[in-house]
Amino acid sequence: MTATVTPATTGSAAATDTGSGVLRALTRHRGRLIVACAAVALVLGAVFLGAGNWPASLSVDLSGPLKSTSDWIIDNRDGHPLFLYFLGHVSNAVVVSVRAVYLVLLALGWAGVTAAATLVAWRVAGVRLALTSLAAFAVCGVLGMWVPTMQTLALMVVAVAASVLLGGLLGLAAGLSDRMHRVLRPVLDTMQVLPAFAYLLPVVLVFGIGVPAAVLATVIYAAPPMARLTALGLRDADAGVMEAATSLGATGRQRLLTARLPLARKELLLGVNQSIMMALGMAVIASVIGAGGLGDRVYQALASVDVGAALAAGVPIVLLAIVLDRVTAAAGARIGAAPAHRSRLGWAIAAAVTAAVALGTRLADALNWPDGWTLDIAEPVNRAVDWMTAHLYSGVPVVGGTADWAGHFTTWVLNPLRSGLQWLPWWAVLLTIGVLALLIGTWRTAVTAVLAMAAIGVLGVWDPALDTLSQVLAAVAVTLLVGVALGVASARSNRLGRALRPVLDVFQTMPQFVYLIPVVALFGVGRAPAVAAAVVYALPAVVRITAQGVRAVNPAAMESSRSLGATGRQQLLQVQLPLARPALLLAVNQGVVLVLAVVVIGGLVGGGALGYDAVFGLAQGDLATGLVAGAAIVCLGLMLDRVTQPTQRRDLAGKGA
Repeated sequence: MTATVTPATTGSAAATDTGSGVLRALTRHRGRLIVACAAVALVLGAVFLGAGNWPASLSVDLSGPLKSTSDWIIDNRDGHPLFLYFLGHVSNAVVVSVRAVYLVLLALGWAGVTAAATLVAWRVAGVRLALTSLAAFAVCGVLGMWVPTMQTLALMVVAVAASVLLGGLLGLAAGLSDRMHRVLRPVLDTMQVLPAFAYLLPVVLVFGIGVPAAVLATVIYAAPPMARLTALGLRDADAGVMEAATSLGATGRQRLLTARLPLARKELLLGVNQSIMMALGMAVIASVIGAGGLGDRVYQALASVDVGAALAAGVPIVLLAIVLDRVTAAAGARIGAAPAHRSRLGWAIAAAVTAAVALGTRLADALNWPDGWTLDIAEPVNRAVDWMTAHLYSGVPVVGGTADWAGHFTTWVLNPLRSGLQWLPWWAVLLTIGVLALLIGTWRTAVTAVLAMAAIGVLGVWDPALDTLSQVLAAVAVTLLVGVALGVASARSNRLGRALRPVLDVFQTMPQFVYLIPVVALFGVGRAPAVAAAVVYALPAVVRITAQGVRAVNPAAMESSRSLGATGRQQLLQVQLPLARPALLLAVNQGVVLVLAVVVIGGLVGGGALGYDAVFGLAQGDLATGLVAGAAIVCLGLMLDRVTQPTQRRDLAGKGA
């Protein structure tokens, strides 16, 4: 039997093929189409909208409502039921928990705490890390920072426990419910791009200056990584294992406890690791609102530009971060490696030894670190800094001094960039952001980025935001130039990679405030030191991500290029870098987020712009100034995150076909 095709059917098929061909053509030339439409919009905007900054008629003055809110909170903090029966209990619970942990640490004594840390590292990661842990705690004592270290450790224990609990519960909800995952994702995105300094003012307003505000600000800052990684581990659980558990008649609760959570244990431990690192990074910033401990010593040194005292307090924070990072990472890597009975026996031995050492220390009445075992490094460090300042700050033949470099960078880079951004019409800035977001992501990404930037104008801080943006762009450019070069070099040279690892570890774990002190000593006060500190802070992440992406390139592709006679340079430019493009884009994204965090803190050393407004609002208790600046920083971070974070685009041709 012969099939017949009616004209209508033929026409329909031809129309479908034509439509699919048009969609495929649009997909292939998507970038050119976006740029062409942007050029047309630019011409139309110049004709109908003209030039100028954000119109005052589109701005909203929030100073009145925010001041009223601030006054209400202050007036009712001691008498309103919300504070008396809920927030007051939360504050008391935090104080009691931190004090209890601190008393336990003091009761163990310096020898008991050191023994406990060493034995835990030994059980989890082996002899090498145990010796590292022993040396780290010994250095804390030798530097005369034992008591501040215990204060910071007590705050860290409570903050990390609360962060892991809160983040784990949120991650559990997001991992088991698609609706909750969609709801929490934008919240976690916002929390991730929000610089730590912006958390402080609302928390201080509610809880006042002291330990509760510091702990709760740390929890808010450190909980999102735990939530994200918990959700990721639960949602990526092996489908075959889950199907097998269902077929055996397991209930939802049984599947969660016996299948999902065990399968996600590596992600859970990675979440704990990241929460610890972020909580330590917040420890110094929280010192501004009365956290005490090592952070307070660093902050006081910053106020007096005492590099030696800052280094003496900063080194223990770095050592704590390295030890905790290595221990938690090793715990995740060695899950299930030892039989259960051996593991229990080893932990029992470790606990017995710790108890014996602590009891011996107490009987010998030697709980505190001996005063004769301390070493004052502040004076020699300050002498070295004075020498560097005298010989490097200015007057260096040929190359000039660091002050000259800072001045030239400000004059030739920061000032023109700020002036150029502030000269652009407001609609041109929004158009540029929309085009960049469309080129790298979807229309939803572009809409989010444009709305975030427009919200800054509505808040009435358009010019300060563009000033901050100019500093971020300059710092990101320097960071990427140096970071990508070092990342590629370390990926292609194992020797260089091994040499850079400890340096990157130190830089990545050092608190943000610590970077400000040496750059102020070398570069003076202004926007250039803020940019320099941001570059140093963001550099390790860019180097690590770049190196990992280049190393992960398929060996078959490299072997194929070598067989075709490609040189090392050709392999790098034509094979490794193109194949590592996702990792490079991630490096750009993380560099932008980290740079923004430190550029904002740069307001303490003359960075100005939104950072200064946030610092001023915190110092003066001015909710309107501080909260508006914090909200603008959130919007700026969200915009930069969307513009630099690639997202999958829907295949139009596939959809049309």
